Amino acid sequence: MSEAFSLESLRTRMKKSIESMKGDLAGLRTGRASASLLEPIMVDAYGSMMPLNQVATVSVPESRMLSVQVWDRSMAAAVEKAIRESSLGLNPMAEGQIIRVPLPELNEERRRELSKVAHQYAEQARVAVRHVRRDGIELLRKLEKDGDMGQDDARTETDRVQKATDDAIAEIDQLVGAKEQEIMHV
Repeated sequence: MSEAFSLESLRTRMKKSIESMKGDLAGLRTGRASASLLEPIMVDAYGSMMPLNQVATVSVPESRMLSVQVWDRSMAAAVEKAIRESSLGLNPMAEGQIIRVPLPELNEERRRELSKVAHQYAEQARVAVRHVRRDGIELLRKLEKDGDMGQDDARTETDRVQKATDDAIAEIDQLVGAKEQEIMHV
């Protein structure tokens, strides 16, 4: 018995690629502060790399300021260093267990860089969706070759896989377009 074909499982895998991209885009800076901005930062804590949100609480006291409350006072220097060395271009200031992270205005060059990063995330998501399509079409061809599915059914299902792929890529393009507008908005 060969593997069964399920368009729903392919759609679910495509949705996971889109959700992953949404998470990546949320970490990109726009004009206002967001706690999700610091999510990708890893801190050297207790001899291993840990996500920032596992050693501190991030809050947004003002539109251009993030506040990082470190749970263990001895970790404050490591958290400050991790934020400073991230690719976000931030300059944190430690005040005991609280680290203030002012967000500078984005200049035109930095906006263009962030826009390019957003497009890279989108391309990664498109590639992931195309891999899902390829897996589905290969399975359909195998089922047809093994005689488990008729030629007409295989062609119909292939068209449905392509439609699901087109829909997913259109959603990716729409999301990255909206994020680019958000980044470029002064």
